[in-house]
Amino acid sequence: MAKKTPYEMVPQLGKLRDDVLFGDVWEQPELTKRDRSLVTISVLTALYRTDELKGHMQRALDNGVTKDEIRGMITHLAFYAGWPCAVNAGRVAVEVFGDDE
Repeated sequence: MAKKTPYEMVPQLGKLRDDVLFGDVWEQPELTKRDRSLVTISVLTALYRTDELKGHMQRALDNGVTKDEIRGMITHLAFYAGWPCAVNAGRVAVEVFGDDE
């Protein structure tokens, strides 16, 4: 039997994620999806939110953020969010970028 996701366990979280976060907030015109992705992975890096960072780092690549820009963000945040946060984001990048890097 497959383990339930948080969104299956708490269905309202999934509804809010789909309807409000991705259905409204991510669609606002003030920032591009690319810029939203860069902001999001920066915050997730600084907060050491590893599981969420994995998905959003891939989304950032899909939204046009380059691998070099992600590397630059990680290096920059090492000095503002702390070394462990940056190293953790580097580990996530290794996983997300795959063996082609």
